[in-house]
Amino acid sequence: MDDFYVSHSRFTDPGPHADWLDATPADVAVLREAASQLVFHYWGAGAITEHGFPAARNDEITLRYAADMWARLRELDPAPPGGPRPPLHRIVGCCRDFTLLFVSMARHHGIPARARVGFASYLVPGWYLDHVVAEIHDGDGWRLVEPQLSPGFRDPVDDVEFDLLDVPRDRFLTGADAWTAARAGELDPARLVVSPDLDVPFLRGLPYAWHNLVLDLAALNKHEMLQWDIWGALDDSVALAPATVTRADELAELMAGADVEQLRAAFEADDVRVPPVIHTVTPPGRLLAEVVLR
Repeated sequence: MDDFYVSHSRFTDPGPHADWLDATPADVAVLREAASQLVFHYWGAGAITEHGFPAARNDEITLRYAADMWARLRELDPAPPGGPRPPLHRIVGCCRDFTLLFVSMARHHGIPARARVGFASYLVPGWYLDHVVAEIHDGDGWRLVEPQLSPGFRDPVDDVEFDLLDVPRDRFLTGADAWTAARAGELDPARLVVSPDLDVPFLRGLPYAWHNLVLDLAALNKHEMLQWDIWGALDDSVALAPATVTRADELAELMAGADVEQLRAAFEADDVRVPPVIHTVTPPGRLLAEVVLR
């Protein structure tokens, strides 16, 4: 079943830059470290202008396809991925982009890989932050890989070195797992946020858990979307309709143990399938725009 995740999606395909990736080894640890050098988070260290970036480079967060991201990276620095990159030689992006580039490199080398959308508890103590990581199949099963963080990252909760190549399942909750835990009363939904300081009701709690559940289903079907994309049953509502809650319960249960064929069948439903035209709400201004996908 894992052959499905070896081939590229339209989003991870490096296109004319595949030759550039030949210089990277087929080694998950090396590829993970390489990915951590490719993106500068657009808000994680404060405004990008505080780090020497022109404000206009914030537009790089809208890059959707790995081919375009590799092109920009190659333009910024012709050295292939793998070595240290000064911040200004990285693209401006977010967790999704670290993961997309890692998955692009892994699939290029025939390693089964996929993106997972959910919430991480190891970024800010006491909170589960909106996050995207990778998952690779090592022959025995799937394990979570954290492409964003630098080597030597220490868990802020217990101050021990964090295993970036095998993230514990209780520290990163997929969208479906977060939804299930919150609905079962095992997790306070108020702890599920994009950022603790971001006071936008839609971007926290069950509404955002539903959002990430659908994005995770899309990622499992090799539609690695931007975190601010909306389509089908997704919108920016604060209150979820009872029918949406029931639908999320059903999908979360299915995603907990579904194989590839079941996931693909579930993704055929009109309310969750990614259509040719979607909408995106790009931060920080949250301006709504229509996007025609390639």
